[in-house]
Amino acid sequence: MKPPKETAVRVGVFGLLGSGNLGNDGSLEAVLGYLRAEHPDAVVDALCGGPEVVATRYGIPATRLHWYRGEYRTASRAGAIAGKGLGKLVDAVRTAAWVRRHDVVIVPGMGVLEATLPLRPWGFPYALFLLCASGRLFGTRVALVSVGAAAIGNRPTRALVRWSARLAAYRSYRDAPSRDAMRAMGVDTARDDVYPDLAFALPTPTASELSASPPAFGREGPPEQGGTPIAPADPPGTVCVGVMAFHGGNDDRARAEEIHRRYLDGTIRFVRALVEDGRPVRLLTGDQVDAPVVDAILDAVDSPLVTAAEAASLADLMKETAAADTVVAIRYHNLICALKVGTPTLALCYAAKSDALMDRMGLAAYRHPAREVDADRLLEQFRALERRSAELRRTLTERNLAAVRQLEHQFTALTAALFPAADHTRPHTRSHARSHARQEAP
Repeated sequence: MKPPKETAVRVGVFGLLGSGNLGNDGSLEAVLGYLRAEHPDAVVDALCGGPEVVATRYGIPATRLHWYRGEYRTASRAGAIAGKGLGKLVDAVRTAAWVRRHDVVIVPGMGVLEATLPLRPWGFPYALFLLCASGRLFGTRVALVSVGAAAIGNRPTRALVRWSARLAAYRSYRDAPSRDAMRAMGVDTARDDVYPDLAFALPTPTASELSASPPAFGREGPPEQGGTPIAPADPPGTVCVGVMAFHGGNDDRARAEEIHRRYLDGTIRFVRALVEDGRPVRLLTGDQVDAPVVDAILDAVDSPLVTAAEAASLADLMKETAAADTVVAIRYHNLICALKVGTPTLALCYAAKSDALMDRMGLAAYRHPAREVDADRLLEQFRALERRSAELRRTLTERNLAAVRQLEHQFTALTAALFPAADHTRPHTRSHARSHARQEAP
């Protein structure tokens, strides 16, 4: 960021950022890129889950989201319970004071309006409500940008999410089912728009970056200049398999272990079948909590053909998936990374967001339920996907270009909503960005 001017807009970014989830951090990176390109004089800081990581990696001041450091650990002792309770009161004051110092607060992407994974109402939903209520109280514009939403069964969580959305000054969603879910929960969405996930605004790795990356098994070379992946080599190369510590959603707590065991057993059987066919397999994660799943697969499938990647960002995931012939993945942003670089992808879907993403990208036929992984059926779908590889790569090229154009409109709308005093006569950098994005698009 440039040194601030006296009239510089004060912008805060908010969320579970820097906490080990690559998708969340990728959304932050996309918004910071927009701010640096369109509002370079803005003064930016964060209220987030991992302030040390955000400050170090992105070069902006950051404050811890929760006063109580054990917020997301189960409290069983009296001291922990008391700490959590006190933390709710302290966080109300801390959040209000932080919001009041800003002109604008952006919640960059993420599934902040959903409970498709286990979630307690007094954790992040409460934090988001405090943010939006404080914004309304102090006149700070709060924007929920390309966020995910889903129908929520738990009444306290649903109420907090509904009021958060109502109190926000700007809302946009990463897919139509998200907007539909908020409308069904009583939010007026007449002025809310749908745009692709913010990760589609990130740059695609160039051919030179790919050639400098450690090669995965079976790689026959980097994509051609311009980001268009080469056709799969013969014999077949690497299959990237994205994995997840999946235990179902918020309403599945009673059978969480059963769901996890079924998912893990099915995934292990699938990986073992690939190895028996001589296919090198590269295991990918999207969050630190996924590491035990990787270990379980490596232990169960004892083969040098199975390796694990150590990705620290969405850029790393894109490099891994670009080097593969095919991707099979469950985490939402692992899917996005694979689709963005143009690699044919099969999705293990656990929520409507994955179904909507695959439909948007023209791969709706290649979905498999994450709660009911059938290794034999999954292998059939995988082989059908590979037979259409060349055709699907062309489809992904077209859909990615459309996503880039739609996100350009998103950022234009965001500027109009949040920075009404901005000098719109200043030459925009977006025309250059559009050219760059098209060169980088897969």
